Amino acid sequence: MKYIVHFSRFFVGILFIISGLIKLNDPIGFSYKLDEYFGEAVFNIPFLLPFTLVIALFVVILEVVLGVMLLVGYKSKFTVWSLLLLILFFTFLTFYSAYFEVVKDCGCFGDALKLTPWESFTKDVVLLFFILILFFFRKHIKVLFNEKFAGIVSIISILGCSFLGYYVLNHLPVIDFRAYAVGKNIQKGMEHPAGAQQSVYEMIFVYDVNGVKKEFSDKQLMNLPEGATFVERKDKLITQGYVPPIHDFSLEKDDTDHTQEILNEDKMIFLVMYNLEKSSPKGLAKMEAFHQKAKAKGYKVIGITASDSKLIDKVKKENKMTFDFYFCDQTTLKTIERSNPSIVVLQKGTIKQKAHYNDIENIKL
Repeated sequence: MKYIVHFSRFFVGILFIISGLIKLNDPIGFSYKLDEYFGEAVFNIPFLLPFTLVIALFVVILEVVLGVMLLVGYKSKFTVWSLLLLILFFTFLTFYSAYFEVVKDCGCFGDALKLTPWESFTKDVVLLFFILILFFFRKHIKVLFNEKFAGIVSIISILGCSFLGYYVLNHLPVIDFRAYAVGKNIQKGMEHPAGAQQSVYEMIFVYDVNGVKKEFSDKQLMNLPEGATFVERKDKLITQGYVPPIHDFSLEKDDTDHTQEILNEDKMIFLVMYNLEKSSPKGLAKMEAFHQKAKAKGYKVIGITASDSKLIDKVKKENKMTFDFYFCDQTTLKTIERSNPSIVVLQKGTIKQKAHYNDIENIKL
């Protein structure tokens, strides 16, 4: 049993550290997942929505620190109890996501490794099994070297995680696992490989039958009840086919799609501001000066946002902006970049540079 506990300790500790560090590399991305859980479609806890980033930071730092404390054997009773409560919470979330099909990716490993809801739930059940072993046989968890050493290592892990969290929030993720990382080409990211599996859908027809909405397949339409009136048609996904890494990118202006035209530009800069209401005033104040500097170097500069035209006009006037804005889906913009605003430099659709508004001077034109 002692050897089983040692294996469990190593397995759980390393996995918690890896999972926590991946999310700590991009806490804003993890906070977006919490937005989904706290939103109306899942748990409907709106009062927590303003605190998702704080909660995300706390959870991911806790993951890493508990993993370190387990490996060095520091405060084993507290550590194992905390791990048990945390994994029970995670297991509930992943089961809920999988069973009710509400959150398609729990974000357990950020953008580094995508797991389906049921894969995430299975992973948590396996972890729960090993944590229960640690819980019931924690007497075999011995401190590494001595209590003082274990305590110092644990404190260093807290300080190190806090510094990393501060750094990535004020700059960008250290490692970019997203489809819009530097070096990636947007057009290639949208391509469908030859022979790739196609998604299979079933057409579902909704009819009003004596005041009650009922669903019918296309094969059942020949036997509709008398007096049934058509309401809508829905497409139900039967089999998920290949989904390209980039599948929702488009740029529109005045109800016209300009995506290909813009992606074919040789010297292009996106000023990404997914929501102008939430954009940093400090960052917005830097955009026009940068625009003029880039324009002088021959770049085409555009703002891309999901905000409406009235807000765009208001922000442009307040910040004396002279560049045009294009509309793009908010979720897509959140995926492209984490800071709001941020700068993305492209050459014929290939991302060459990215920067947080705090690092705007690092962009090389």
